[in-house]
Formats: sequence, structure tokens, C-alpha cells
Amino acid sequence: MSIGSGLLIAAPRSGSGKTTIVLGLQRALARRGLRVRGMKCGPDYIDPAFHAAATGAPSFNLDSFAMSTPLLEVLASEAARDAELVIAEGSMGLFDGIRQEIGRTGASADIAALFGWPVILVLDVSGHAQSAAAVALGCARFDPRIEVAGVVLNKVASERHRRLVEDGMARIGLPVLGAMMRNAALTLPERHLGLVQAGEIDELDGRLERLADAVEGALDIDRLIALARPIRLKAPANAKPLPPPGQRIALASDRAFSFVYPHVLSGWHAAGAEIVTFSPLANEPPPPDCDVCWLPGGYPELHAGRIAGAERFLDGLRRFAENRPVHGECGGYMVLGQSLEDGDGQKHAMVGLLPVETSYAKRKMHLGYRVAHLLEGGVMGQAGQRLVGHEFHYASVTQSDPSRETAFATITDGEGNDLGTAGHRRGHVTGSFFHVIAHG
Repeated sequence: MSIGSGLLIAAPRSGSGKTTIVLGLQRALARRGLRVRGMKCGPDYIDPAFHAAATGAPSFNLDSFAMSTPLLEVLASEAARDAELVIAEGSMGLFDGIRQEIGRTGASADIAALFGWPVILVLDVSGHAQSAAAVALGCARFDPRIEVAGVVLNKVASERHRRLVEDGMARIGLPVLGAMMRNAALTLPERHLGLVQAGEIDELDGRLERLADAVEGALDIDRLIALARPIRLKAPANAKPLPPPGQRIALASDRAFSFVYPHVLSGWHAAGAEIVTFSPLANEPPPPDCDVCWLPGGYPELHAGRIAGAERFLDGLRRFAENRPVHGECGGYMVLGQSLEDGDGQKHAMVGLLPVETSYAKRKMHLGYRVAHLLEGGVMGQAGQRLVGHEFHYASVTQSDPSRETAFATITDGEGNDLGTAGHRRGHVTGSFFHVIAHG
């Protein structure tokens, strides 16, 4: 294994158990004394926090659609430089992405191909035996850019079941690197946007230790390490992440506001910005000595009543917005609106700085990449600035000012389909449902 070697842990579909295995493997490697870094393919903003808890080091996203190749190289090379082993986690199925040119689809396979990382395939073998090999073989042959170096069997029912699955793998020549027996006790809790956040899980460290014990007992970790390959870079990378919206940034941070891409915060720090956190749930206003306020996404719909009663936060944010910029993403955008209806149908007054009302009771999933062009200049850039981001929420807009004069940006989806306008702006305040990943 060379310094900065890496592997990509992926699966044919979502729900195969790759996150559980990744976290157990990351912790098992870290407690062996290896310097390990996690990476997450795609726009997931929850899993990187678990990687950081498992390894003790930051984890960044790698997104082949939203990020340019130079930016991908900057983020991956930074991780490789600081670690002996990078364990990257795929998202959804290995080849799942959008219809775009090969290499720019947002699929995990793009990342493996770009950096030359071998793929370890996690197979949920519940419900089949030798036929699992046909799935693995299809993954191994589907994309000639990548190498599927081995498989890990998950949700194995019995030793007999394991032998049958291994019989199929022997026929296609794919190494079985281990098998995890079916064990519901190892499953991490979930809610509507994915895993419950790392900071909300009691005794997370103990859970990670148990996952590591299970992985140590089930996988051939030495063989996995031997399969890792050094990162492959085409040229020196010089791209920069999103510039900071200000010099001293008031960042809402608690269980209601926590969805921030780690590479964004790292980029702000690298550019010399200072980030000062405050908690709306603790009724804290944005610090008055900051020059911009950022309300990230999260789960305000689960805490709407408490936010509505946080008068110091609400009044302080209104005063802040009188002469300084405030931006809200997704959940932050909802809180900047007039009202938020919770899952029980109760409407709660919010900050009232943007002309929008939202509801979590009237649920509809909104999911996908967003390519935006700003209608006016502000903390996110000049008018016309292209931003690439992602939207994932279940809230619905029940009332909104539809005029272009108050809209934040024009948007398309990842395939270029026109979606009209997004978000709102009023005075120094802006917000939208999409999370910005990078400048276009």
C-alpha cells in the first residue's frame, strides 16, 4: 500500500448496507493505527459526518456532475496527502447518475474511473444465492473504465447460504473478501432524509466500535488493504471550492441546522474566513460582530414549534438582516419564510423575511441536481453567476410570491430541463431549496 492509496466501496443499489460496512471498515483501520480518510460520492451531506466520527479526520464529497475535474482533484489529493488509505463510499447504485456525458453523470463509477480506485462491491444477497454472481458480473463488465476487485457479501442468512453464494462467485472469478451475517442490531437509525445525523445518535462511538468488531470478524482486511491503489491525477489541480460569503460568517449549527458540505466549510477556512456558530434551538441570535449569516439545511420541520418560540433568535436575525446579508439553504430557506407547517398540520410563524410559506404536512419528494443562474448579485456571486447544487426535501410550498422580481435564481435540472425560478430575495436576504456544491 502506497501513501494516499484508495478504494471505493460501492453497491449495485441503495439499501445494500454499504454505509454500515464502510463505517466498520474505516474504524477498524483507524484503530489499527492507520491514517484513514473517508470520502463520499455524490451530494450526500449526512454520511461524511459519520466518516469523520469513524476515522477522526474530515470527509469530503466527490461529485462528478456538480464539481469540475480540477476541483475533484483538489479534494481527493488533499485527502490522499493526509492519509495512508482513503476509503470512499459510493452513493445509490455504482452506475446510478443522470443522463450526461460519461464521466460527468454524478455516478460513483465516474470517481473510481477518474482516480483509478478499485471498486469493492457490497452485495445484499438476501433472497438469492448463486444468482448474486450474475449481478456482480454485470457490474464488473458494465463499465470498462473501472475494476471491480472483489465483493463483500452482506445479509447472509447462514453458512450454507454463504457457501452457495461463494460457489457462484467462484464461477466468475471474483474474490469474496468477506461475508456479513444478517444482523439488525448493526443497522443505524434512519429518517426521511437518510440516516439520523451523527450528532444525534447516543453512544455513536460505541456503535462504531461494534461495527468495527463485526467487520474485523467478517472481512479479510489485510487483503482489502492490499487491493488499494494510489490516487491517479492527470495534472496538478488548482481549482478552489466556493468562495466564502463574508469574512466573518455566523453559521446556524444545531440539530435543526446541520446540512453543510464539509468541502464548503473547508474552502471558507482556507480562504481566510472565520466561522462563528450559533444555535437557533438554544434561542441564540446570530453574533452581531459577523458580516454575514448563513442558515444551512437540516430538520427545522421537526423543531418548528421550538424555533417559532425562540424570540431572541428571531428578533436578532431580523435586526441582523436590516443591514447585512442573510442566506438560507433548504431548511434555512423555510425558516426565513413566513410560516412552516409541521408534520401534524400545525402552522408556526417563522422569521418572515422572505415571501414564502412551506409545509411538511403536505409532503412531496423533491430530488435532483440544480443548475442555477443568479438573477441579482449578492453573497453567492454576481448577477448571472452559475451555481451547481442539489435539492432533496419533502416540504411543499403552500404560498409564494411567484414574481421574477423577488426570485433568487433561474434553474434547470441536471439534464438541462427548464424548472423556472427558484427561491426568493428581499433586501439583504436570499434563500432557496437547493444546496450549492460548486460554482459552474
